[in-house]
Amino acid sequence: MEVVIVLFLFCAIAALVLFFNSVFVVKQKTAAIIERFGRFHSVRFPGLRAKIPFVDQKVKVANLRIQQLDVDVETKTQDNVFINTKVSIQYMVLEDQVADSYYKLERPESQIESYVFDTVRSEIPMLILDDVFSNKDAVAKSIQQSLSGAMKQFGYVIVNSLVTDLQPEITVKDAMNKINATERLKQAARNEAEADKIKLVKKAEAEAESKRLQGEGLANQRQEIARGIRESIETIKETGVSEEEVLTLLLVTQHYDAVQDVARNSSSNTVLMNYSPAGIGDVASQIREAMLSVSPSLKGAASPENVSGQ
Repeated sequence: MEVVIVLFLFCAIAALVLFFNSVFVVKQKTAAIIERFGRFHSVRFPGLRAKIPFVDQKVKVANLRIQQLDVDVETKTQDNVFINTKVSIQYMVLEDQVADSYYKLERPESQIESYVFDTVRSEIPMLILDDVFSNKDAVAKSIQQSLSGAMKQFGYVIVNSLVTDLQPEITVKDAMNKINATERLKQAARNEAEADKIKLVKKAEAEAESKRLQGEGLANQRQEIARGIRESIETIKETGVSEEEVLTLLLVTQHYDAVQDVARNSSSNTVLMNYSPAGIGDVASQIREAMLSVSPSLKGAASPENVSGQ
């Protein structure tokens, strides 16, 4: 009886081992490569799959998702500047060529790196440093074209190729930054000079306009003063006062108005010469004499003979 029980347990365990060895699960976005007696047999895709126990072997589970490989390449530009280029290669295994990706190529990363090195070192040496930065997309496209044709025969497709970083030598980088900073300082100086020019022009225009308005105001003021004096003279003459007495009266009035204005200004240093009532009469006489001496000359200049002679 005990022998039967032991035999039953042995058979049960063997059946379980055979069962678990004959079925397996393939995860999403992966593919299992099956060999039978050491020879490729089939590729199994996601789901619950079966195989012959101890005959079929699962030798590889291929990743069907997009993978990325970063490659750093140091090379020299046409103007003899060493630059470090970082290239990112995005690739994946083709579902219908899973077996080729395993049996035809042992280390795909090394193969991709070799093509990247070859392409970068053949493209960048034909460009100067400034053109490398402006044409990095063209370099990336050339890398992708070179890799796509070479890797497809091994079961790989190149999804994208990106030049993610360009790093020249630190001394060259500092020099480029200084050049950029200098150009910006020059532009700032030009803008500042232009702003100062505009300020000066506007200030001059404002001063000119201010002086024009002051001149107009002064002219209007003098016209009003002259009109007031004329009206005052006519009013006083109506009372029977002679012109000489009127002129003297106006001079005295103007004289005292001026003295009053000087007195209002406490910081004034004005000194009045010949300040006496008799001196005012002398001033009036001098003004009358000057007016009388100028009048004939003005009349002579305005005579018809002088005008026709001119």
